[in-house]
Amino acid sequence: MFRFRRKPKILIALALIAVCIVIMLSVMLGRAETAGGTVQVWMTTADQSNLLTAKAPVTFYTDNTSSVTTIDVNPGIKYQTMDGFGASITGSTAYLMNHKLSSGQREALLKDLFTEQGIHLSFLRHSIGASDFSVDAEGKASTYTYDDIPAGTTDYMLSHFSVAKDADVIRTLQEIVKLNPRVKIMGTPWTAPAWMKYGAKIPNGWYLNYENPQVYKTYAQYFVKYIQAYKQSGVPIYAVTLQNEPEFTTPNYPSMSMGAEEQATFIRDSLGPAFKQNDISAKIIGYDHNWDQGVRYADKLLSNEGARAYTDGTAYHCYAGEPEAMSEVHAEHPDKGIYFTECGGGDWNMNFGDNLSWEMSNLMIGAPRNWAKTVLMWNMALDDQGGPANGGCQNCRGVVTIDPKTGEVTKNVEYYVLGHTSKFVQPGAVRIDSSPQASGIQSVAYQNPDGSTVLVVHNTDSEGRAFKVRYQSRSFAYSLPSQGVVTFTWKSA
Repeated sequence: MFRFRRKPKILIALALIAVCIVIMLSVMLGRAETAGGTVQVWMTTADQSNLLTAKAPVTFYTDNTSSVTTIDVNPGIKYQTMDGFGASITGSTAYLMNHKLSSGQREALLKDLFTEQGIHLSFLRHSIGASDFSVDAEGKASTYTYDDIPAGTTDYMLSHFSVAKDADVIRTLQEIVKLNPRVKIMGTPWTAPAWMKYGAKIPNGWYLNYENPQVYKTYAQYFVKYIQAYKQSGVPIYAVTLQNEPEFTTPNYPSMSMGAEEQATFIRDSLGPAFKQNDISAKIIGYDHNWDQGVRYADKLLSNEGARAYTDGTAYHCYAGEPEAMSEVHAEHPDKGIYFTECGGGDWNMNFGDNLSWEMSNLMIGAPRNWAKTVLMWNMALDDQGGPANGGCQNCRGVVTIDPKTGEVTKNVEYYVLGHTSKFVQPGAVRIDSSPQASGIQSVAYQNPDGSTVLVVHNTDSEGRAFKVRYQSRSFAYSLPSQGVVTFTWKSA
């Protein structure tokens, strides 16, 4: 009897202890959820054993020590609002997608690039007329504008204007917009029609005929008609830049010079008023060339008050200079947008890890940390020979490579570089503070419109590095091999 009476008491005591443990765990988990809860993890490594690979989640814990490199993520300090991430739908890209892929292959690739099933790219660029990657329906190099007429003649009424030669590009953009209606599209001319240029030269090189006042007015209407034609085709244009690489011209492919003072005059007197008169909301963006000359050029352009009123900001490429130039421009003109619009890889560097590290450091982390609202690569897709090209780079690499014989798609390092951000950072996300950048560890952080947080971390060191992420007095630890990249996401309560 005695032992029989004590057994229920022991069971009751054990039950009470169990309840207390459950309550304690619930409180602890509740606190963890308040601070961020479970953190999802994706990794890419230089040896390609991880390629945007989902890893085991980690959990926040209470910790205020700083014994290792600590990344403090502070949502209270906000920077620029992001427009998106992507690449260019060049004529070459559109040709490969439309003529070298089956309908099933094309659908699978576009879903992988532009929907949540894949890396969910959200911003695109294309050439207004031909670029150095434009081809005809047979895949042969093709140089054209939207108003090509016989030499020695003019067309100030733009009666011969047509975007018909953009058929493959328009078709591709239409399919993308259907898959991702929120995608933003930017147009950039490589050249104006030859008859608008000084001495009526061919489209490859030279500059607008500033001695003829009709040219600027007509060229402004050229932009207007382009935006209207694309809108009618179901492709809304979010922004335009005035000229691709305006401080470089070449006889080898479509190109045109356009100095800062000339851009300012064109915007102030012609393009800005034309957009206003035609109720066009597309943003006007200047420069669109390398970091190294960007500060000087942007200051000249944006110091012109008449042009400044119509100009949303300036755009940059990676081929010379450092991304910090964009912060210099922001410091001088903090009310104007910064856009990063082009960088391409190629056969000059085939090492996956080196490319991964440079592009993460300078583009996906370096550009946003220096105020860029967009990060765009160059060609979205090229073939296994780096083409087809139109007189430009002969060994460039696309975000993906399409085998023109089989339609097989190879994802290049740029796919993973973009994916580590584009898959997780929603359009309209705000960059928030993440610091410091030390001991080989670089980072950039965002707060999405849905309240989730995204942190991208890269290890530039030659050895593996351990680090800790601290967010609202809670932390989690992680480590990265040399040249590795990791994206963390979590949702605060």
